[in-house]
Amino acid sequence: MSKLVIVVEKLSDWGSYYPADNIVAAQDYLKEPIGADEERVQVINLCRSYKYLGVGYYVSLLAEARGHRVIPSVRTINDLRKRALYGLDIEDLNQKLARFLPEGGRDTTDFGVLVYFGETSYAPLADLTRQVFETFPCPILRLEFERNKVWQISAIKPAGLHTLSDQQEDSFAQALDKFSKKLWRKPRTRRKFRYDLAMLVDPNEAIPPSNRRALKQFAEAGREIGIEVETIGRNDYTRLAEYDGLFIRETTALDNHTYRFANKAEKEDMVVIDDPGSILKCTNKIYLHDLLKSRKLPTPKTEILYRDDAKRLAELPDLLGFPIVLKIPDGSFSRGIVKVETPEELKRAVEDLFQHTALVLAQEFLFTDFDWRIGVLDGQALYACQYFMSRGHWQIYNHGANAPQKSGGFKTLPVRDAPNEVVKLALKATAPIGDGLYGVDLKQVGNRVVVIEMNDNPSIDAGVEDAYLGEDLYRRIMQEFLRRMERKRLGITA
Repeated sequence: MSKLVIVVEKLSDWGSYYPADNIVAAQDYLKEPIGADEERVQVINLCRSYKYLGVGYYVSLLAEARGHRVIPSVRTINDLRKRALYGLDIEDLNQKLARFLPEGGRDTTDFGVLVYFGETSYAPLADLTRQVFETFPCPILRLEFERNKVWQISAIKPAGLHTLSDQQEDSFAQALDKFSKKLWRKPRTRRKFRYDLAMLVDPNEAIPPSNRRALKQFAEAGREIGIEVETIGRNDYTRLAEYDGLFIRETTALDNHTYRFANKAEKEDMVVIDDPGSILKCTNKIYLHDLLKSRKLPTPKTEILYRDDAKRLAELPDLLGFPIVLKIPDGSFSRGIVKVETPEELKRAVEDLFQHTALVLAQEFLFTDFDWRIGVLDGQALYACQYFMSRGHWQIYNHGANAPQKSGGFKTLPVRDAPNEVVKLALKATAPIGDGLYGVDLKQVGNRVVVIEMNDNPSIDAGVEDAYLGEDLYRRIMQEFLRRMERKRLGITA
Protein backbone atom coordinates (compact mmCIF):
# COMPACT_ATOMS: atom_id res chain seq x y z
CA MET A 1 0.00 0.00 0.00
CA SER A 2 1.09 3.61 -0.35
CA LYS A 3 3.05 5.21 2.46
CA LEU A 4 3.42 8.88 3.38
CA VAL A 5 6.81 9.89 4.79
CA ILE A 6 7.49 13.35 6.22
CA VAL A 7 11.21 14.07 6.47
CA VAL A 8 12.48 16.75 8.88
CA GLU A 9 16.08 17.80 9.36
CA LYS A 10 15.81 17.35 13.12
CA LEU A 11 13.02 15.62 14.99
CA SER A 12 12.81 18.69 17.24
CA ASP A 13 11.50 20.63 14.21
CA TRP A 14 8.31 18.59 14.59
CA GLY A 15 8.14 19.32 18.32
CA SER A 16 5.01 21.49 18.08
CA TYR A 17 2.98 18.67 16.54
CA TYR A 18 1.85 15.25 17.67
CA PRO A 19 4.48 12.54 17.09
CA ALA A 20 3.70 10.12 14.29
CA ASP A 21 5.26 7.01 12.81
CA ASN A 22 5.67 8.65 9.41
CA ILE A 23 7.92 11.46 10.75
CA VAL A 24 11.53 10.60 9.89
CA ALA A 25 14.76 12.46 10.56
CA ALA A 26 16.68 13.32 7.41
CA GLN A 27 19.77 11.38 8.46
CA ASP A 28 17.71 8.25 9.05
CA TYR A 29 15.99 8.63 5.69
CA LEU A 30 19.30 9.02 3.89
CA LYS A 31 20.80 5.97 5.61
CA GLU A 32 17.88 3.60 5.37
CA PRO A 33 15.71 3.13 2.25
CA ILE A 34 12.06 3.27 3.26
CA GLY A 35 9.23 1.33 1.76
CA ALA A 36 11.25 -1.15 -0.26
CA ASP A 37 8.27 -3.49 -0.27
CA GLU A 38 5.69 -0.74 -0.59
CA GLU A 39 3.72 -0.07 -3.75
CA ARG A 40 4.24 3.70 -3.45
CA VAL A 41 6.13 6.04 -1.15
CA GLN A 42 5.21 9.73 -1.03
CA VAL A 43 7.79 12.00 0.62
CA ILE A 44 7.31 15.54 1.93
CA ASN A 45 10.74 17.02 2.43
CA LEU A 46 10.60 19.60 5.27
CA CYS A 47 14.33 20.05 5.74
CA ARG A 48 15.53 23.47 6.89
CA SER A 49 17.33 24.21 3.62
CA TYR A 50 17.47 22.82 0.09
CA LYS A 51 20.84 24.35 -0.79
CA TYR A 52 22.84 22.49 -3.38
CA LEU A 53 24.49 19.34 -1.95
CA GLY A 54 22.98 20.07 1.46
CA VAL A 55 20.95 17.61 3.55
CA GLY A 56 17.61 18.76 2.14
CA TYR A 57 18.92 18.53 -1.41
CA TYR A 58 20.09 14.96 -0.88
CA VAL A 59 16.75 13.92 0.64
CA SER A 60 14.96 14.90 -2.58
CA LEU A 61 17.73 13.50 -4.77
CA LEU A 62 17.76 10.07 -3.09
CA ALA A 63 13.97 10.01 -2.92
CA GLU A 64 13.87 10.27 -6.69
CA ALA A 65 16.63 7.67 -7.05
CA ARG A 66 14.57 5.27 -4.92
CA GLY A 67 11.46 5.81 -7.04
CA HIS A 68 9.69 7.80 -4.31
CA ARG A 69 7.43 10.70 -5.17
CA VAL A 70 8.86 13.75 -3.41
CA ILE A 71 7.96 17.39 -2.87
CA PRO A 72 9.98 19.47 -3.58
CA SER A 73 11.58 17.61 -6.46
CA VAL A 74 15.19 18.26 -7.44
CA ARG A 75 13.88 20.09 -10.51
CA THR A 76 11.87 22.44 -8.28
CA ILE A 77 14.86 23.02 -5.98
CA ASN A 78 17.00 23.95 -8.95
CA ASP A 79 14.31 26.14 -10.49
CA LEU A 80 13.94 28.10 -7.25
CA ARG A 81 17.64 28.97 -7.49
CA LYS A 82 17.11 30.56 -10.92
CA ARG A 83 15.93 34.05 -10.09
CA ALA A 84 15.03 34.74 -13.71
CA LEU A 85 12.05 32.43 -13.27
CA TYR A 86 10.50 34.76 -10.72
CA GLY A 87 9.09 36.95 -13.49
CA LEU A 88 5.87 34.98 -13.72
CA ASP A 89 3.18 36.28 -16.06
CA ILE A 90 0.56 37.12 -13.45
CA GLU A 91 -2.26 39.33 -14.61
CA ASP A 92 -3.68 42.17 -12.50
CA LEU A 93 -1.20 41.48 -9.69
CA ASN A 94 -1.25 45.15 -8.74
CA GLN A 95 -5.03 45.11 -8.27
CA LYS A 96 -4.96 41.88 -6.27
CA LEU A 97 -2.36 43.22 -3.86
CA ALA A 98 -4.09 46.59 -3.54
CA ARG A 99 -7.28 44.82 -2.49
CA PHE A 100 -5.92 43.64 0.82
CA LEU A 101 -3.20 46.19 1.62
CA PRO A 102 -4.43 48.30 4.55
CA GLU A 103 -5.69 51.83 4.01
CA GLY A 104 -2.67 53.23 5.74
CA GLY A 105 -0.33 51.18 3.61
CA ARG A 106 -0.44 53.25 0.47
CA ASP A 107 3.26 54.01 0.81
CA THR A 108 4.18 50.34 1.08
CA THR A 109 7.01 49.46 -1.31
CA ASP A 110 7.55 45.84 -0.41
CA PHE A 111 5.52 43.00 1.02
CA GLY A 112 5.93 39.30 1.84
CA VAL A 113 3.60 36.38 2.42
CA LEU A 114 4.09 32.76 3.46
CA VAL A 115 2.44 30.06 1.37
CA TYR A 116 1.79 26.55 2.68
CA PHE A 117 1.18 23.97 -0.07
CA GLY A 118 -0.27 26.73 -2.25
CA GLU A 119 -2.58 27.99 0.52
CA THR A 120 -2.71 31.52 1.92
CA SER A 121 -4.95 33.28 4.42
CA TYR A 122 -5.20 36.25 2.02
CA ALA A 123 -8.23 35.42 -0.12
CA PRO A 124 -7.43 37.97 -2.88
CA LEU A 125 -4.11 36.19 -3.42
CA ALA A 126 -5.49 32.62 -3.44
CA ASP A 127 -5.29 32.21 -7.23
CA LEU A 128 -1.83 33.74 -7.30
CA THR A 129 -0.38 31.51 -4.58
CA ARG A 130 -1.95 28.43 -6.19
CA GLN A 131 -0.30 29.36 -9.49
CA VAL A 132 3.08 29.87 -7.82
CA PHE A 133 2.78 26.51 -6.04
CA GLU A 134 1.88 24.78 -9.31
CA THR A 135 5.00 26.28 -10.86
CA PHE A 136 7.24 25.58 -7.84
CA PRO A 137 5.72 22.72 -5.77
CA CYS A 138 7.38 23.22 -2.40
CA PRO A 139 5.83 22.79 1.10
CA ILE A 140 6.57 26.30 2.43
CA LEU A 141 7.34 29.25 0.21
CA ARG A 142 7.91 32.89 1.00
CA LEU A 143 6.72 35.23 -1.73
CA GLU A 144 8.29 38.65 -1.69
CA PHE A 145 6.77 41.52 -3.66
CA GLU A 146 8.08 44.92 -4.57
CA ARG A 147 6.34 47.92 -6.07
CA ASN A 148 7.99 50.06 -8.69
CA LYS A 149 4.96 51.71 -10.30
CA VAL A 150 3.31 48.26 -10.35
CA TRP A 151 3.55 45.28 -8.02
CA GLN A 152 5.65 42.30 -9.06
CA ILE A 153 7.20 39.24 -7.47
CA SER A 154 10.76 40.00 -6.44
CA ALA A 155 11.62 36.61 -4.92
CA ILE A 156 10.26 33.14 -4.26
CA LYS A 157 12.15 31.39 -1.49
CA PRO A 158 11.71 28.09 0.37
CA ALA A 159 11.12 28.53 4.09
CA GLY A 160 11.85 26.09 6.90
CA LEU A 161 9.35 24.63 9.33
CA HIS A 162 11.62 25.65 12.22
CA THR A 163 11.21 29.36 11.33
CA LEU A 164 7.41 29.47 11.80
CA SER A 165 5.66 31.25 14.66
CA ASP A 166 2.91 29.55 16.68
CA GLN A 167 0.17 31.04 14.51
CA GLN A 168 2.02 30.13 11.34
CA GLU A 169 2.51 26.59 12.60
CA ASP A 170 -1.28 26.28 12.94
CA SER A 171 -1.76 27.48 9.37
CA PHE A 172 0.89 25.08 8.13
CA ALA A 173 -0.71 22.13 9.96
CA GLN A 174 -4.11 22.87 8.41
CA ALA A 175 -2.61 23.18 4.93
CA LEU A 176 -0.59 19.97 5.36
CA ASP A 177 -3.68 18.08 6.47
CA LYS A 178 -5.67 19.37 3.52
CA PHE A 179 -2.85 18.73 1.06
CA SER A 180 -2.12 15.19 2.17
CA LYS A 181 -5.80 14.24 2.00
CA LYS A 182 -6.08 15.71 -1.48
CA LEU A 183 -2.86 14.19 -2.74
CA TRP A 184 -3.28 10.68 -1.41
CA ARG A 185 -6.95 10.40 -0.58
CA LYS A 186 -7.25 7.02 -2.30
CA PRO A 187 -4.52 4.75 -0.94
CA ARG A 188 -4.60 1.39 -2.73
CA THR A 189 -4.41 -1.68 -0.54
CA ARG A 190 -3.10 -3.82 -3.39
CA ARG A 191 -2.01 -3.31 -6.96
CA LYS A 192 -4.79 -4.44 -9.29
CA PHE A 193 -3.53 -2.74 -12.43
CA ARG A 194 -0.17 -2.42 -14.10
CA TYR A 195 -0.55 1.32 -14.70
CA ASP A 196 -2.62 4.27 -13.52
CA LEU A 197 -3.95 6.85 -15.96
CA ALA A 198 -5.43 10.22 -14.98
CA MET A 199 -8.18 11.45 -17.30
CA LEU A 200 -8.64 15.22 -16.98
CA VAL A 201 -12.25 16.33 -17.49
CA ASP A 202 -14.52 19.26 -16.72
CA PRO A 203 -18.02 17.99 -15.85
CA ASN A 204 -19.44 21.49 -16.38
CA GLU A 205 -18.01 22.05 -19.87
CA ALA A 206 -20.76 22.95 -22.36
CA ILE A 207 -19.22 21.12 -25.34
CA PRO A 208 -16.67 18.65 -23.95
CA PRO A 209 -14.45 16.54 -26.22
CA SER A 210 -16.05 13.36 -24.87
CA ASN A 211 -19.51 12.74 -23.43
CA ARG A 212 -20.04 10.77 -20.23
CA ARG A 213 -20.66 7.47 -22.00
CA ALA A 214 -17.39 7.84 -23.92
CA LEU A 215 -15.47 8.56 -20.70
CA LYS A 216 -16.93 5.39 -19.23
CA GLN A 217 -15.88 3.45 -22.31
CA PHE A 218 -12.32 4.73 -22.00
CA ALA A 219 -12.21 3.57 -18.37
CA GLU A 220 -13.60 0.13 -19.24
CA ALA A 221 -11.19 -0.31 -22.15
CA GLY A 222 -8.28 0.62 -19.89
CA ARG A 223 -9.24 -1.86 -17.19
CA GLU A 224 -9.43 -4.66 -19.77
CA ILE A 225 -5.73 -4.28 -20.53
CA GLY A 226 -4.44 -3.45 -17.04
CA ILE A 227 -4.77 0.33 -16.85
CA GLU A 228 -6.81 1.94 -14.09
CA VAL A 229 -8.35 5.12 -15.49
CA GLU A 230 -9.33 7.69 -12.87
CA THR A 231 -11.16 10.92 -13.64
CA ILE A 232 -9.51 14.05 -12.21
CA GLY A 233 -10.33 17.78 -12.36
CA ARG A 234 -8.49 21.06 -12.44
CA ASN A 235 -8.04 21.06 -8.65
CA ASP A 236 -6.06 17.81 -8.76
CA TYR A 237 -2.92 19.35 -10.24
CA THR A 238 -0.76 18.35 -7.29
CA ARG A 239 -1.88 14.71 -7.60
CA LEU A 240 -0.40 14.17 -11.05
CA ALA A 241 2.69 12.48 -9.65
CA GLU A 242 0.48 9.57 -8.55
CA TYR A 243 -0.10 8.46 -12.13
CA ASP A 244 1.81 6.93 -15.00
CA GLY A 245 -0.03 8.88 -17.68
CA LEU A 246 -2.38 11.78 -18.39
CA PHE A 247 -5.24 11.79 -20.91
CA ILE A 248 -6.76 15.25 -21.39
CA ARG A 249 -10.46 15.09 -22.19
CA GLU A 250 -11.44 18.73 -21.85
CA THR A 251 -10.95 21.53 -24.34
CA THR A 252 -7.32 22.63 -24.31
CA ALA A 253 -5.94 26.16 -24.38
CA LEU A 254 -2.54 27.69 -23.76
CA ASP A 255 -3.88 30.14 -21.19
CA ASN A 256 -5.68 27.72 -18.89
CA HIS A 257 -4.97 24.78 -16.61
CA THR A 258 -5.00 22.13 -19.38
CA TYR A 259 -1.65 23.32 -20.73
CA ARG A 260 -0.18 23.47 -17.21
CA PHE A 261 -1.33 19.88 -16.60
CA ALA A 262 0.21 18.69 -19.87
CA ASN A 263 3.46 20.54 -19.17
CA LYS A 264 3.78 19.15 -15.65
CA ALA A 265 2.98 15.61 -16.83
CA GLU A 266 5.71 15.81 -19.45
CA LYS A 267 8.21 17.11 -16.87
CA GLU A 268 7.26 14.19 -14.62
CA ASP A 269 8.16 11.86 -17.53
CA MET A 270 4.58 10.64 -17.79
CA VAL A 271 2.86 9.50 -20.96
CA VAL A 272 0.60 12.40 -21.91
CA ILE A 273 -2.00 12.99 -24.61
CA ASP A 274 -2.31 15.83 -25.46
CA ASP A 275 1.33 16.66 -25.00
CA PRO A 276 2.18 20.35 -24.49
CA GLY A 277 3.90 20.59 -27.86
CA SER A 278 0.76 19.45 -29.67
CA ILE A 279 -1.39 21.88 -27.68
CA LEU A 280 1.00 24.71 -28.49
CA LYS A 281 0.92 23.95 -32.21
CA CYS A 282 -2.74 23.05 -32.71
CA THR A 283 -4.48 25.73 -30.65
CA ASN A 284 -3.27 28.59 -32.86
CA LYS A 285 -4.54 28.82 -36.41
CA ILE A 286 -1.87 31.33 -37.40
CA TYR A 287 0.84 28.80 -36.51
CA LEU A 288 -0.97 26.00 -38.36
CA HIS A 289 -1.39 28.15 -41.46
CA ASP A 290 2.35 28.84 -41.60
CA LEU A 291 3.15 25.20 -40.90
CA LEU A 292 0.93 23.92 -43.71
CA LYS A 293 2.10 26.62 -46.10
CA SER A 294 5.77 25.84 -45.45
CA ARG A 295 5.11 22.19 -46.34
CA LYS A 296 3.09 23.13 -49.42
CA LEU A 297 -0.04 21.39 -48.14
CA PRO A 298 -3.30 22.73 -49.60
CA THR A 299 -5.51 25.06 -47.55
CA PRO A 300 -8.20 27.60 -48.48
CA LYS A 301 -6.78 30.84 -49.86
CA THR A 302 -5.70 32.69 -46.73
CA GLU A 303 -4.54 36.18 -45.75
CA ILE A 304 -3.30 37.36 -42.35
CA LEU A 305 -4.74 40.67 -41.14
CA TYR A 306 -2.80 42.98 -38.85
CA ARG A 307 -4.31 45.62 -36.62
CA ASP A 308 -4.28 49.13 -38.18
CA ASP A 309 -3.34 47.80 -41.62
CA ALA A 310 -6.06 49.57 -43.61
CA LYS A 311 -4.38 48.88 -46.96
CA ARG A 312 -4.45 45.08 -46.51
CA LEU A 313 -8.06 45.25 -45.32
CA ALA A 314 -9.09 47.22 -48.40
CA GLU A 315 -7.37 44.69 -50.69
CA LEU A 316 -8.99 41.68 -49.05
CA PRO A 317 -12.18 41.49 -51.20
CA ASP A 318 -10.06 41.43 -54.37
CA LEU A 319 -7.73 38.80 -52.94
CA LEU A 320 -10.35 36.42 -51.58
CA GLY A 321 -13.73 37.55 -52.91
CA PHE A 322 -16.93 37.52 -50.86
CA PRO A 323 -18.02 35.77 -48.72
CA ILE A 324 -14.93 35.89 -46.48
CA VAL A 325 -14.44 33.83 -43.34
CA LEU A 326 -12.66 35.58 -40.45
CA LYS A 327 -11.13 33.58 -37.59
CA ILE A 328 -9.42 34.42 -34.33
CA PRO A 329 -6.29 32.26 -33.88
CA ASP A 330 -7.47 30.24 -30.87
CA GLY A 331 -11.17 29.66 -31.56
CA SER A 332 -12.69 26.20 -31.18
CA PHE A 333 -15.97 24.45 -31.90
CA SER A 334 -16.88 27.12 -34.51
CA ARG A 335 -16.41 29.93 -31.94
CA GLY A 336 -14.54 33.07 -32.94
CA ILE A 337 -15.39 32.52 -36.61
CA VAL A 338 -17.40 35.04 -38.64
CA LYS A 339 -18.60 35.02 -42.27
CA VAL A 340 -18.94 38.42 -43.92
CA GLU A 341 -20.46 39.27 -47.30
CA THR A 342 -20.00 43.02 -47.71
CA PRO A 343 -17.22 45.57 -47.11
CA GLU A 344 -19.27 47.08 -44.29
CA GLU A 345 -19.68 43.71 -42.55
CA LEU A 346 -15.98 43.06 -43.05
CA LYS A 347 -14.97 46.33 -41.40
CA ARG A 348 -17.29 45.83 -38.41
CA ALA A 349 -16.29 42.21 -37.87
CA VAL A 350 -12.56 42.93 -38.08
CA GLU A 351 -12.86 45.76 -35.57
CA ASP A 352 -14.68 43.44 -33.18
CA LEU A 353 -12.18 40.57 -33.56
CA PHE A 354 -9.22 42.89 -33.04
CA GLN A 355 -10.55 43.53 -29.54
CA HIS A 356 -9.41 39.98 -28.73
CA THR A 357 -6.34 39.35 -30.86
CA ALA A 358 -3.50 41.16 -32.64
CA LEU A 359 -3.81 38.98 -35.77
CA VAL A 360 -6.88 37.72 -37.65
CA LEU A 361 -7.03 34.93 -40.20
CA ALA A 362 -9.07 35.66 -43.35
CA GLN A 363 -9.97 32.81 -45.70
CA GLU A 364 -11.98 32.23 -48.84
CA PHE A 365 -15.39 30.69 -48.19
CA LEU A 366 -15.75 27.14 -49.50
CA PHE A 367 -19.28 25.82 -49.34
CA THR A 368 -19.71 22.11 -48.64
CA ASP A 369 -22.55 20.10 -47.10
CA PHE A 370 -20.10 18.51 -44.67
CA ASP A 371 -16.52 18.59 -43.40
CA TRP A 372 -14.37 15.50 -43.26
CA ARG A 373 -12.82 14.65 -39.91
CA ILE A 374 -10.01 12.10 -39.90
CA GLY A 375 -8.90 10.92 -36.47
CA VAL A 376 -5.18 10.23 -36.31
CA LEU A 377 -3.24 8.44 -33.57
CA ASP A 378 0.52 7.86 -33.69
CA GLY A 379 0.61 8.65 -37.40
CA GLN A 380 -2.18 6.20 -38.30
CA ALA A 381 -5.74 7.00 -39.40
CA LEU A 382 -8.08 5.88 -36.62
CA TYR A 383 -11.59 6.88 -37.73
CA ALA A 384 -13.37 8.88 -40.43
CA CYS A 385 -16.45 11.06 -39.99
CA GLN A 386 -18.52 13.43 -42.04
CA TYR A 387 -19.81 16.36 -39.97
CA PHE A 388 -22.76 18.05 -41.66
CA MET A 389 -23.52 21.74 -41.34
CA SER A 390 -26.12 22.83 -38.81
CA ARG A 391 -29.53 23.20 -40.45
CA GLY A 392 -29.85 26.58 -42.15
CA HIS A 393 -26.31 27.53 -41.11
CA TRP A 394 -22.88 27.49 -42.75
CA GLN A 395 -21.05 25.90 -39.80
CA ILE A 396 -21.28 22.58 -37.99
CA TYR A 397 -22.03 24.37 -34.71
CA ASN A 398 -24.53 27.22 -34.65
CA HIS A 399 -23.94 29.07 -31.37
CA GLY A 400 -26.53 31.69 -32.23
CA ALA A 401 -29.31 29.25 -32.95
CA ASN A 402 -32.50 29.41 -30.89
CA ALA A 403 -33.66 25.98 -31.97
CA PRO A 404 -32.69 22.89 -29.91
CA GLN A 405 -30.67 21.56 -32.87
CA LYS A 406 -27.44 23.55 -32.59
CA SER A 407 -25.15 21.22 -34.53
CA GLY A 408 -25.45 19.28 -37.74
CA GLY A 409 -25.69 15.55 -38.25
CA PHE A 410 -22.84 13.11 -38.85
CA LYS A 411 -21.89 9.96 -40.67
CA THR A 412 -19.12 7.68 -39.40
CA LEU A 413 -17.55 5.19 -41.78
CA PRO A 414 -14.53 2.91 -42.06
CA VAL A 415 -11.30 4.74 -42.86
CA ARG A 416 -10.98 2.61 -45.99
CA ASP A 417 -14.24 4.06 -47.31
CA ALA A 418 -13.06 7.67 -47.00
CA PRO A 419 -11.47 9.18 -50.12
CA ASN A 420 -7.82 8.18 -50.30
CA GLU A 421 -6.68 11.75 -50.99
CA VAL A 422 -8.51 12.98 -47.87
CA VAL A 423 -6.86 10.41 -45.59
CA LYS A 424 -3.40 10.93 -47.12
CA LEU A 425 -3.60 14.70 -46.68
CA ALA A 426 -4.70 14.31 -43.05
CA LEU A 427 -1.67 12.13 -42.30
CA LYS A 428 0.69 14.55 -44.06
CA ALA A 429 -0.76 17.46 -42.07
CA THR A 430 -0.27 15.81 -38.65
CA ALA A 431 3.23 14.46 -39.34
CA PRO A 432 5.03 17.70 -38.33
CA ILE A 433 2.79 18.12 -35.25
CA GLY A 434 3.73 14.94 -33.42
CA ASP A 435 2.59 11.39 -32.68
CA GLY A 436 -0.42 12.19 -30.50
CA LEU A 437 -4.18 12.01 -31.00
CA TYR A 438 -5.46 14.53 -33.55
CA GLY A 439 -8.58 15.36 -35.50
CA VAL A 440 -7.98 16.82 -38.96
CA ASP A 441 -10.82 18.79 -40.56
CA LEU A 442 -10.81 18.90 -44.34
CA LYS A 443 -13.09 20.08 -47.15
CA GLN A 444 -13.49 18.43 -50.53
CA VAL A 445 -14.79 20.57 -53.38
CA GLY A 446 -14.74 18.56 -56.59
CA ASN A 447 -11.18 17.31 -57.01
CA ARG A 448 -9.85 19.89 -54.57
CA VAL A 449 -9.08 18.79 -50.98
CA VAL A 450 -7.88 21.32 -48.39
CA VAL A 451 -7.03 21.26 -44.71
CA ILE A 452 -9.29 23.53 -42.65
CA GLU A 453 -7.70 22.96 -39.25
CA MET A 454 -6.09 20.40 -36.95
CA ASN A 455 -7.29 19.70 -33.44
CA ASP A 456 -5.07 18.35 -30.68
CA ASN A 457 -8.09 17.35 -28.60
CA PRO A 458 -10.54 15.79 -31.08
CA SER A 459 -14.12 14.97 -30.20
CA ILE A 460 -14.66 11.32 -29.34
CA ASP A 461 -18.30 10.94 -28.34
CA ALA A 462 -20.12 7.69 -27.75
CA GLY A 463 -22.59 7.30 -30.58
CA VAL A 464 -20.65 9.54 -33.00
CA GLU A 465 -16.95 8.88 -33.64
CA ASP A 466 -17.31 5.31 -32.35
CA ALA A 467 -20.32 4.53 -34.55
CA TYR A 468 -18.27 2.19 -36.75
CA LEU A 469 -15.47 0.88 -34.51
CA GLY A 470 -17.53 0.74 -31.30
CA GLU A 471 -15.58 -0.44 -28.26
CA ASP A 472 -12.53 -1.06 -30.43
CA LEU A 473 -11.99 2.71 -30.81
CA TYR A 474 -11.49 3.13 -27.06
CA ARG A 475 -9.45 -0.05 -26.87
CA ARG A 476 -7.03 1.15 -29.54
CA ILE A 477 -6.41 4.42 -27.74
CA MET A 478 -5.86 2.69 -24.41
CA GLN A 479 -3.54 0.18 -26.09
CA GLU A 480 -1.43 3.09 -27.35
CA PHE A 481 -1.19 4.40 -23.76
CA LEU A 482 -0.16 0.90 -22.64
CA ARG A 483 2.48 0.65 -25.36
CA ARG A 484 3.99 3.99 -24.39
CA MET A 485 3.89 3.21 -20.67
CA GLU A 486 5.68 -0.08 -21.27
CA ARG A 487 8.36 1.69 -23.29
CA LYS A 488 8.80 4.24 -20.49
CA ARG A 489 9.18 1.43 -17.96
CA LEU A 490 11.78 -0.28 -20.10
CA GLY A 491 13.64 2.96 -20.77
CA ILE A 492 13.02 2.83 -24.53
CA THR A 493 13.10 6.35 -25.96
CA ALA A 494 13.49 5.84 -29.72
